[in-house]
Amino acid sequence: MERTNMAAFGLTGQYAAWAEELRGTHAVGRILSQEKGMYRLVGEDGEQWAEVSGTLRYRAQRASDFPAVGDFVVFDRGETEGHAVIHRILPRKSVFLRKAAGTVHTEQVVAANIDTVFLCMSLNQDFNIRRLERYLSAAWDSGAVPVIVLTKSDLCEDLVPYLRAVEQSAVGVELVLTSGVEQDGMEKLLPYVQEGKTVAFIGSSGVGKSTLINRLLGEERLVTNGLRRDDKGRHTTTRRELFLLKQGGMVIDTPGMRELGLWESGGGLDQSFADIEALAERCRFRDCSHQHEPGCAVRQAILQGALSEERWRSYQKLKAETRYTEQSEAYLAEKKQKFKQIAKSNKSSRKR
Repeated sequence: MERTNMAAFGLTGQYAAWAEELRGTHAVGRILSQEKGMYRLVGEDGEQWAEVSGTLRYRAQRASDFPAVGDFVVFDRGETEGHAVIHRILPRKSVFLRKAAGTVHTEQVVAANIDTVFLCMSLNQDFNIRRLERYLSAAWDSGAVPVIVLTKSDLCEDLVPYLRAVEQSAVGVELVLTSGVEQDGMEKLLPYVQEGKTVAFIGSSGVGKSTLINRLLGEERLVTNGLRRDDKGRHTTTRRELFLLKQGGMVIDTPGMRELGLWESGGGLDQSFADIEALAERCRFRDCSHQHEPGCAVRQAILQGALSEERWRSYQKLKAETRYTEQSEAYLAEKKQKFKQIAKSNKSSRKR
């Protein structure tokens, strides 16, 4: 049987070294998609379905402890309906996290082990610079390199205000202008898609992610839909999935996000708002609240028009949101650990 070239799927460097150490006892594969508790992975013997082992499930304390699309996992063949069994997840070099939709405070892994994340936003009424600031904060925290992809440029009569808004809020981040109906829309993305590298497309529904991925794939593999009458996108992609490109490199398609709740702030928020952080360092008082204190560089910048009030409010909102989420995460983790200890204690009592 012809072996799958796992280097094409990113199994290089340390991952390749781990795979070699495990050879003969276990195999290393990469998660391509997930569906109802089952995982489709690729290994040297090709693609197969897998499920997590009982030990992995028992030890998992949060959602991110389970495999996600893009993960490299250690697995072997199981006896349950012929499925492979995933025993553990190899350390992630990057992971894009979000707060799961709704009111429950739990994290959700959007994609793992990505090198570049395309933050897609269409040039129509769905354009929202505040949402882009959220995307950037999560992207910087992920460990991947963000690239802003503005789509549907053919539908925009005046690009200047959009480009100016992005440049002011994403200083130093590379920007790609694309159109799904023109060939160069795909060609502009090619420099970021290289052999063994993984790119994830992230954005709202209807921004054209699937159209661009189809162009990269060279075939209409993903279903695409137009916009609704209110200029909002329709949900087309229903699951996360990793694709290997014929020309080399991989892309991960993700469902459209109506909301992106920040899960943590590992410095990504500060990096996204580096201009505000720099201003805060120039304030007269180290503990300045940026409200009414004399010598506040932040308030001065707002009064002079160097910093917009909207961007300042966005920064404050995201700061408060991440603090609240992190506090809730700690509380839930502690509560879950207590329940585990109680269950373990009860089990020991029954044995006696």
